[in-house]
Amino acid sequence: KYTKFSICYYWINSLDQKTSIYTRLENVAIPSGEENKTAALSYDYRIMPLENTSSTGTYYCKVKWNDIQKMGKGVFVLVRDTGYINTSYGWEILITLTVLLAVLSITATALLLWKRK
Repeated sequence: KYTKFSICYYWINSLDQKTSIYTRLENVAIPSGEENKTAALSYDYRIMPLENTSSTGTYYCKVKWNDIQKMGKGVFVLVRDTGYINTSYGWEILITLTVLLAVLSITATALLLWKRK
Protein backbone atom coordinates (compact mmCIF):
# COMPACT_ATOMS: atom_id res chain seq x y z
CA LYS A 1 0.00 0.00 0.00
CA TYR A 2 2.78 2.47 0.86
CA THR A 3 5.32 1.44 -1.75
CA LYS A 4 3.81 3.65 -4.45
CA PHE A 5 3.86 7.39 -3.82
CA SER A 6 4.53 10.72 -5.50
CA ILE A 7 6.97 13.44 -4.53
CA CYS A 8 6.06 17.00 -5.47
CA TYR A 9 8.24 20.11 -5.19
CA TYR A 10 6.58 23.51 -5.44
CA TRP A 11 6.92 27.09 -4.27
CA ILE A 12 4.58 29.80 -3.06
CA ASN A 13 5.44 33.39 -3.98
CA SER A 14 4.68 36.61 -2.08
CA LEU A 15 1.21 36.76 -3.68
CA ASP A 16 0.36 33.27 -2.28
CA GLN A 17 0.45 31.75 -5.76
CA LYS A 18 1.48 28.09 -5.83
CA THR A 19 3.77 26.96 -8.67
CA SER A 20 4.70 23.31 -9.24
CA ILE A 21 8.40 22.77 -9.93
CA TYR A 22 8.85 19.02 -10.22
CA THR A 23 6.84 15.85 -9.60
CA ARG A 24 8.00 12.27 -9.68
CA LEU A 25 6.35 8.94 -9.01
CA GLU A 26 8.13 6.31 -6.92
CA ASN A 27 7.59 2.60 -6.58
CA VAL A 28 9.87 1.22 -3.87
CA ALA A 29 10.43 -2.52 -3.67
CA ILE A 30 10.38 -3.97 -0.17
CA PRO A 31 13.05 -6.64 0.44
CA SER A 32 11.90 -9.96 1.82
CA GLY A 33 11.70 -9.91 5.61
CA GLU A 34 11.42 -6.12 5.76
CA GLU A 35 7.62 -5.96 5.54
CA ASN A 36 5.75 -3.99 8.25
CA LYS A 37 8.87 -2.03 9.21
CA THR A 38 9.35 1.72 9.08
CA ALA A 39 11.78 2.91 6.42
CA ALA A 40 13.25 6.34 5.76
CA LEU A 41 14.39 7.29 2.27
CA SER A 42 16.12 10.51 1.21
CA TYR A 43 15.30 12.31 -2.01
CA ASP A 44 17.25 15.40 -2.99
CA TYR A 45 16.24 17.86 -5.64
CA ARG A 46 18.32 20.88 -6.61
CA ILE A 47 16.50 23.91 -7.99
CA MET A 48 18.87 25.71 -10.34
CA PRO A 49 19.22 28.33 -11.54
CA LEU A 50 16.88 30.81 -9.92
CA GLU A 51 16.28 33.18 -12.81
CA ASN A 52 15.36 36.48 -11.17
CA THR A 53 14.01 38.14 -8.05
CA SER A 54 10.51 36.87 -8.81
CA SER A 55 11.81 33.42 -7.78
CA THR A 56 11.77 34.62 -4.17
CA GLY A 57 9.35 32.61 -2.03
CA THR A 58 8.94 29.57 0.18
CA TYR A 59 9.80 26.22 -1.39
CA TYR A 60 8.07 23.02 -0.25
CA CYS A 61 8.23 19.27 -0.70
CA LYS A 62 5.08 17.15 -0.45
CA VAL A 63 4.71 13.34 -0.50
CA LYS A 64 1.38 11.70 -1.36
CA TRP A 65 0.30 8.12 -0.83
CA ASN A 66 -3.18 6.84 -1.67
CA ASP A 67 -4.87 8.27 1.42
CA ILE A 68 -2.07 10.18 3.18
CA GLN A 69 -0.31 13.43 2.38
CA LYS A 70 2.78 14.79 4.20
CA MET A 71 4.25 18.22 3.61
CA GLY A 72 7.56 19.75 4.72
CA LYS A 73 7.81 23.01 6.66
CA GLY A 74 9.27 24.84 3.67
CA VAL A 75 12.43 26.82 3.06
CA PHE A 76 12.31 30.55 2.34
CA VAL A 77 14.62 31.63 -0.50
CA LEU A 78 15.43 35.29 -1.14
CA VAL A 79 16.73 35.94 -4.65
CA ARG A 80 18.65 39.18 -5.25
CA ASP A 81 19.76 40.82 -8.48
CA THR A 82 23.33 40.41 -9.69
CA GLY A 83 25.55 43.09 -8.23
CA TYR A 84 23.42 43.59 -5.13
CA ILE A 85 25.41 45.19 -2.32
CA ASN A 86 24.17 44.78 1.22
CA THR A 87 24.43 48.28 2.69
CA SER A 88 25.56 48.48 6.28
CA TYR A 89 26.59 51.79 7.79
CA GLY A 90 27.52 50.45 11.24
CA TRP A 91 31.28 50.98 10.95
CA GLU A 92 30.95 54.38 9.28
CA ILE A 93 28.68 55.65 12.07
CA LEU A 94 31.00 54.29 14.77
CA ILE A 95 34.10 55.91 13.22
CA THR A 96 32.31 59.24 12.68
CA LEU A 97 31.05 59.30 16.26
CA THR A 98 34.52 58.43 17.62
CA VAL A 99 36.20 61.18 15.56
CA LEU A 100 33.55 63.73 16.59
CA LEU A 101 33.96 62.90 20.30
CA ALA A 102 37.76 63.08 19.97
CA VAL A 103 37.60 66.52 18.31
CA LEU A 104 35.20 67.83 20.98
CA SER A 105 37.39 66.43 23.75
CA ILE A 106 40.54 68.02 22.33
CA THR A 107 38.74 71.35 21.82
CA ALA A 108 37.35 71.34 25.38
CA THR A 109 40.77 70.51 26.81
CA ALA A 110 42.41 73.28 24.76
CA LEU A 111 39.80 75.80 25.93
CA LEU A 112 40.27 74.84 29.58
CA LEU A 113 44.05 75.18 29.31
CA TRP A 114 43.74 78.53 27.45
CA LYS A 115 41.36 79.97 30.09
CA ARG A 116 43.69 78.89 32.90
CA LYS A 117 46.52 81.04 31.49
